[in-house]
Amino acid sequence: MATKIKEISAAGITEMYIHYCLENNENPKSVYLFCKRNGIVEKEFYSYFSSIEAIEKSVFISFHKLTLELMSKSADSELLGFRDKLLTYYYTFFEILTANRSYVVFALKGDQSKLNGLMKLKELRSEFKNFISQISQGYLKVKSERIQKLQQDGLEEGAWIQLLVTMKFWLDDESVAFEKTDLFIEKSIRATFDLIDTTPLESVLDFGKFLIKEKLR
Repeated sequence: MATKIKEISAAGITEMYIHYCLENNENPKSVYLFCKRNGIVEKEFYSYFSSIEAIEKSVFISFHKLTLELMSKSADSELLGFRDKLLTYYYTFFEILTANRSYVVFALKGDQSKLNGLMKLKELRSEFKNFISQISQGYLKVKSERIQKLQQDGLEEGAWIQLLVTMKFWLDDESVAFEKTDLFIEKSIRATFDLIDTTPLESVLDFGKFLIKEKLR
């Protein structure tokens, strides 16, 4: 029988949820059974989450928030430009994913339905696009407000798609210490900013060759 824990928190429930998934290779069948196993009063559970699915969606939000927290602790984080902030985010975020790889693989790769996988990232998409909006302020130099809004929306959505592609690459990466993912991040970010800045496309072509070599689908 589970022992009644003294304090309940969103982070604590999330941690118990991850452990349950990894130990049983499946999601908890119900809130009742999850609470019973972990010694949680069901009423206390609902103070933080409305359902098991809500915990599932919160996991990737917690990874995102931890990434921003770690970035904020860097003394020169506010001095970085858009490109360097995005690179810092990527490297930090994927370090956190790597530390939790077993769960991420369970959550995203174990589900045969790609739509279900995307639904688990729905809240992350919103938070990530807000982050891109904040760090890209003033980057696009367009006089027309209407065109600037269209470009900004495209920038945010493109950044989200790029993150999804990178996560897919990382999930399939079998290189030592995921070195290929680090290279992928470096080349993809550089190619993206070259396109945004309409500079020569050597790095875009370099990135394209890299994708072909690694057979990214």
